[in-house]
Amino acid sequence: MKHDPQDFHQRLEAHDDQSINPSANPPLATLIDPTRRNLLKGGLGLAALGLFGGSLAACSKASASPLLNFTSVPLQFDPQFDQVLVPPGYRAVPFFSWGDAVEPGAPDWHPDASDDWPAQLKQAGDNHDGMNFFPFEGEEDRGLLVMNHEYVNPPLHPSGVIDQSRPRPLDEVRKEQAAHGVSVIEVRKGSDGQWHRVMDSPYNRRISMLTPMRLAGPLAGLEMMKTASDPAGLTVLGTLNNCATGVTPWGTFLTCEENWHNYFINRDPADYQQRVSHKRYGLASTGTSKNYAWETADPRFDATPYADQPHGGHVNEPHRFGWVVEIDPFDPGAQPIKRTAFGRFSRECAALALGEDGRMAFYSGDDARGEYVYKFVPSGRFDAANPRANRDLLDAGTLYAARFDADGSGQWLALVHGHNGLSAEHGFASQAEVLLNARAAADRAGATPMDRPEWAAVHPRTREVYVALTNNDGRGDKQPTDAANPRPHNLHGQILRFNEQGGDPTATTFTWELFLLAGEARGARTAEGGPVPANLTGTIDGDVFSSPDGLAFDAAGRLWIQTDYDDEEAPMQGMGCNMMLCADPATREVRRFMVGPRGCEITGLAWSPDGKAMWANIQHPTLSYPASDGHSRPRSTTVLVTRIDGGVIGS
Repeated sequence: MKHDPQDFHQRLEAHDDQSINPSANPPLATLIDPTRRNLLKGGLGLAALGLFGGSLAACSKASASPLLNFTSVPLQFDPQFDQVLVPPGYRAVPFFSWGDAVEPGAPDWHPDASDDWPAQLKQAGDNHDGMNFFPFEGEEDRGLLVMNHEYVNPPLHPSGVIDQSRPRPLDEVRKEQAAHGVSVIEVRKGSDGQWHRVMDSPYNRRISMLTPMRLAGPLAGLEMMKTASDPAGLTVLGTLNNCATGVTPWGTFLTCEENWHNYFINRDPADYQQRVSHKRYGLASTGTSKNYAWETADPRFDATPYADQPHGGHVNEPHRFGWVVEIDPFDPGAQPIKRTAFGRFSRECAALALGEDGRMAFYSGDDARGEYVYKFVPSGRFDAANPRANRDLLDAGTLYAARFDADGSGQWLALVHGHNGLSAEHGFASQAEVLLNARAAADRAGATPMDRPEWAAVHPRTREVYVALTNNDGRGDKQPTDAANPRPHNLHGQILRFNEQGGDPTATTFTWELFLLAGEARGARTAEGGPVPANLTGTIDGDVFSSPDGLAFDAAGRLWIQTDYDDEEAPMQGMGCNMMLCADPATREVRRFMVGPRGCEITGLAWSPDGKAMWANIQHPTLSYPASDGHSRPRSTTVLVTRIDGGVIGS
């Protein structure tokens, strides 16, 4: 079918957010005494939530935060708002947009989108998302900005539509595949005091769905990873739906494959029903694949088993996505590596916590309603004195899923064959099966289903972990409420925080609390004059927001929060355009720092080492941003934010 560019993002969001968790894991509400449970079900009972770690008692009134020294920007309701708004004393300028040249020989972007797919392979991809800044050793004013390109929008093509009602033209599919992936660009602070791109840098490169990548770790070379086009099961062509990111202590970039399942289809009803690796992840089973119908032009996205083809054709191709991909930004010739020890799901991020002794943990959310929070603990330790020893640290370790108990304690459940019910009799014949089907393993182990776990962020000093739970309109209907997910029909989401036992990233127990519930201010009234329903009321001290998505800490310990919701859908209309806010973890005060153009998501965040430059991404604006001329094609764009006086952002 044809897709209007204005509603394309909402269509993708609709099936990205579907609940496909069939587990009967006990919700935490069943572990609470009946009186407290009735409070949660009857009127939300915000006072009762203070019993779960005391988190809301501290949220009484706004404080004068020592960290937040900027003036809040107002909400924006104008349906034609096509700018980026930042506080007085700051500037935000477009820095890097879809179609901008990246690699040598890249042509200039054509405003009519007539660039072909070989050109797109050398240009910035679409839908900028998570990113990180990697400084050159010993240099604060020079570095590599590395960012994801999550998916593509119809304006990628001259027609402005993606027509799934017919077999897709191969050239269109190739251009879409080229616009996925990652960009690496060198940036440098000039003599004018401003940051600029280094256009002829040898480090500039694109990584896309057409880039060969090495499979590594426990699943590399196994039968379950082999396909007709890769009988060795060792090389994958491309990475897709790259959302959030992570970094390693040895200076590599981790890109995470999120909603990869929407690119595949298995049309064999009997096989689909029994193949956990397809069904539990929500592959399409009728019609065309959910995103772009690539399988009509590129057979490897048809995951239907074919007995007359080697390894069943491409039935295993979906097994080769859903991983953490490690990229060395300082070695343009290095092949990206898919690290299968991390486990396979719709991963949002790989947020690093590094202990003083070199032990590590990487935290991830699985972005769908009723899915889980995970962490991966490598077996080895980071050795700063021996860089070569760190090369393959991500190929061995333990994957855990989180259980949030009602008393404010928590347990990391090891997803290890032979433990927590992960045995052959329950469908897990080996550790490889556990990692391949991490969602089903977490179901069996008894992890807590969450309200769409998004990004995680680790405090730079305390190692306190924050997780964004963006929303879940099925909570209380298809999924009962519980202590960590307390609101029925949760349209606004919440942020949790937890502390590992003893501050040890590798601990198997933790304590947790609700940092805040997003939503309308307490005491707010509807347009009709009545009270805002309890399930839409937040606990925010300061500026209200909905649907927390991106999270990141700066070096000073400020928590930056980015939102993603449909700004034309009630009740999010009351929030206006999507935004970025900043919170003080100690006082819980929240201030709005940025508002983006109509229809966008604000996502991705990176800083220069001195904290005086910030890069953030404006993804899928629906108007003419960044041109702001009313008729140009909208382009996902990285903006550079600086203080006019040259000071540290946020201070």
